[in-house]
Amino acid sequence: MNTLPIYTGRLGRTWHYAFRAGCVLILLFLMLPILVTIPLSFNVEPYFSYPISGFSLRWYQELLNEPNWALAMKNTMIVGVCSTLIATFLGVLAALGLSHRNLPHRELISALLISPMAVPAVIAAVGMYFFYTRFGLGNNLLGIILAHAVLGTPFVVITVTATLVGFNDNLVKAARSLGAGPTRAFFKVKLPLIAPGVVSGAVFAFATSFDEVVVVLFLGGVEQRTVPRQMWSGVREQLSPTILAMATVLTLISVLLLLTLEGLRRRGERLRAGV
Repeated sequence: MNTLPIYTGRLGRTWHYAFRAGCVLILLFLMLPILVTIPLSFNVEPYFSYPISGFSLRWYQELLNEPNWALAMKNTMIVGVCSTLIATFLGVLAALGLSHRNLPHRELISALLISPMAVPAVIAAVGMYFFYTRFGLGNNLLGIILAHAVLGTPFVVITVTATLVGFNDNLVKAARSLGAGPTRAFFKVKLPLIAPGVVSGAVFAFATSFDEVVVVLFLGGVEQRTVPRQMWSGVREQLSPTILAMATVLTLISVLLLLTLEGLRRRGERLRAGV
């Protein structure tokens, strides 16, 4: 279907199709490394080149059978889920506080809360290493969970704060006038309406934890290895197509997270529209 107006001239049509072609080329440039990696993860031979002599699931089976990869996936899920819960709880509380206009120094507090996003990962990891080791949290999953929660909290703060900008406080006042207490009004009225922002922030926090490797290198030991650290070690020590298999799995997880975010975005639009 032609979306151009009938009065569009030759120059306008040329720019329209050139712009679309440029977008397609940029998308291919970004997606080409992924599109090349995925087929190689099914190669029956341990080679990182084309053509592929045969297809096999041997490298995916090795992910399940290799103890180091099994431990890494277990630690990654534990750290990801726990740090996401902590980051979501703290981020929602911080966003609710920042939503009050009478909060003193609100801009300064907001800048401090989102500062972990601007600080380079190496600097944050070094600071966390010296801080957590004082409390015996080095080479400990608890220390990694707390560190990942620090890195994921800013994403929750930003998404929930953005959701609260368009929130109608009269709904909470109406609930209070009908006899609901502050806690009941929050869980029955406010939280369901800001739930898309909360879940979106949680998804971003989980993705941040799932992809973090620098902090784990500083705070984790052999028993605290995660999937990103295992992949890093595999690239440095023993290059294997198992890494490509895990990269494919991570790509699928990323796609699922993006689809979740898109579903939440559409749900938020329907809620704002009153549908």
